[in-house]
Amino acid sequence: MSASSISIRVNNTQQIVCCDPKTPLLYVLRNDLALNGPKFGCGLGECGACAVLIDGRAVRSCVVPVAAVQSRSVVTLEGLGNGDAPHPVQQAFIDENAAQCGYCLNGMIITVAALALREPHANDDEIKHALEHNLCRCGTHREILAAAKRALMLSKAAHSPDSQSEQPADRKADQGEPNA
Repeated sequence: MSASSISIRVNNTQQIVCCDPKTPLLYVLRNDLALNGPKFGCGLGECGACAVLIDGRAVRSCVVPVAAVQSRSVVTLEGLGNGDAPHPVQQAFIDENAAQCGYCLNGMIITVAALALREPHANDDEIKHALEHNLCRCGTHREILAAAKRALMLSKAAHSPDSQSEQPADRKADQGEPNA
């Protein structure tokens, strides 16, 4: 392996990492940038625990080489919101108590955030389809579906013209919107 300096944009901040360009993005996020929202689950892109938004789409970071995101925007769970100002999807998962062990939540929240960006009026079947490849072994599926439905409602409200004018400019950018 030959290490290279690679510039990536994560959570609206440009980062320089020194690693093999083939290193999985997940390893760079967790080990080099100390972003622990994305979890290592299967390492094969099957479970969804490692999901991140890349240009607004939910992507499994364990199978994406870091070199593939050099000119793209990466948003992790930490980049969506925080305890003081959670993203509407994060707030919906809190409101619906949609957690048990919590290991799958990163992937579930990232997937719903991506769905809210591309299909804010998704119906139950579309929500289920979006989440079908995210594995939850604790059985909180009902709560997760309720949270996803609430998240879409909250996301629509957060992106309505009335609410946009009431939000500070820096908060608007922190709602999982893909960066241009």
